[in-house]
Amino acid sequence: MPDYHDDLRLGHVLADAADAATMDRFKALDLKVETKPDMTPVSEADKAAEELIRGHLQRARPRDAVLGEEFGSEGAGPRRWVIDPIDGTKNYVRGVPVWATLIALMERGEGGDRPVVGIVSAPALNRRWWAAEGLGAFTGRSLTSASRLQVSKVGRIQDASFAYSSLTGWEERGKLPGFLDLTRDCWRTRGYGDFWPYMMIAEGSVDICAEPELSLWDMAACAVVVQEAGGRFSGLDGKPGPHSGNAAASNGLLHEDLLSYVGDDRH
Repeated sequence: MPDYHDDLRLGHVLADAADAATMDRFKALDLKVETKPDMTPVSEADKAAEELIRGHLQRARPRDAVLGEEFGSEGAGPRRWVIDPIDGTKNYVRGVPVWATLIALMERGEGGDRPVVGIVSAPALNRRWWAAEGLGAFTGRSLTSASRLQVSKVGRIQDASFAYSSLTGWEERGKLPGFLDLTRDCWRTRGYGDFWPYMMIAEGSVDICAEPELSLWDMAACAVVVQEAGGRFSGLDGKPGPHSGNAAASNGLLHEDLLSYVGDDRH
């Protein structure tokens, strides 16, 4: 099995640099915000953080490809870094502290690209989570100060805590009835949104979450953290990994139940 310790260490260096850049502009009165063609916001901090990460990678891993939300794809080869400089930009520009830099390393194998390293850094919450294939998932402020993550053992939907981002995406996909059935049947629902529910699944404080529309950079880092904590991460089609354009994540025990409500084969 490959050793991803060096890549994990580099991921923390990248996250440290991004944290410094994003925190420097968080709640800045003169923060510049533009609207992208898909009507989502992008701030100067998104762009600066991604440029910073790309610069580090160019020096440290010149042969690796890079895919980022703001500046697209660069390079080719079996290893690709996937970056979301600020996941939760709408929160960021409004001064809500729930946002994070997502950094993943994906590697090509027999079944296609899979995430093998993931770092999720939320400096305004003073939290960081990370994982590497075969090494487990952890949370803490550094590699040396960390605790191991483990998903919950909740085995019934009636006892489950379910996290989601919003209702509109489910309505647009025609899946609102199943989504609402799930909210009625489970023990608790909370609209935390973005990266946070996936990290809470890895921590064992949330049991299931799902989102109807996502990009690869939203999911790659989260997927490896959930999986290395003992959970499952798939698309709504049930295919493992972050390639389906949407996500279902769970402690593993509840995954099929979750898909029975919001999965693509629900009738």
